[in-house]
Amino acid sequence: MLPRFLVPDLDAGRADVALPRDEAHHLSRVLRMKAGDEIAVFDGRGLEYRARVASIARDAVTVSLQDPLPPVPSPAVRLTLVQAILKTDAMDEAVRDATMIGVESIQPVLSERTTVKASLAGRSAERWRRVALASTKQCGRSRLPTVHEVTSFEEWVGRGDSDSAFILLEPSAAVPDTVRIRDLARAAAPARATLVVGPEGGWTPEERDRAIRAGCRPLSLGRLTLRADAVPLAAAATLLAVWEE
Repeated sequence: MLPRFLVPDLDAGRADVALPRDEAHHLSRVLRMKAGDEIAVFDGRGLEYRARVASIARDAVTVSLQDPLPPVPSPAVRLTLVQAILKTDAMDEAVRDATMIGVESIQPVLSERTTVKASLAGRSAERWRRVALASTKQCGRSRLPTVHEVTSFEEWVGRGDSDSAFILLEPSAAVPDTVRIRDLARAAAPARATLVVGPEGGWTPEERDRAIRAGCRPLSLGRLTLRADAVPLAAAATLLAVWEE
């Protein structure tokens, strides 16, 4: 795979484009690429081109567009991950993995059992966007997921964004009408869906009930208890795979 660089304002009508400063720095100072090297540039919205480095001057890099590259197909269902914020490394992994499997957007939320201080979490969205960008480059997807600003779980529930939403419950939760994966495999796939995943300590009963009253359907992955940082990958990958089929 060619080294990939994000150019948000990529214009296919121009022969030469300039890389953003951060991307130019990465190309010239980190990867130490030279004029004439081949790369790929993409706009994060589905447009991608093979390109050749035309000139390098300090942190300014110009590339010449060559031919368009076919985009990697997006999943059949446009999935949003609403993730209760995990401890630093675990949250980074959750964002990285969600990006890798094709999640369209990520909404970090503060829940009652979130152990990360709200003041720190509120400043982390930009870091998670960088994590998502690095994962996008690595996995080859053409569309950059949206990482939203941090909000409280209560505020998110109050927005009413619960159409085709599933709140993941721990195996010990005895909730009527809990949806199983096999149930979803028998039903038509939605165009959009939301997966709501809790923190290390799980949802409080009040949070769980509030989400269900707002329209979220309780979802179970089975009888085993997974690590908090493994849950978003396992759940999102399972849902997307079932709906893809």
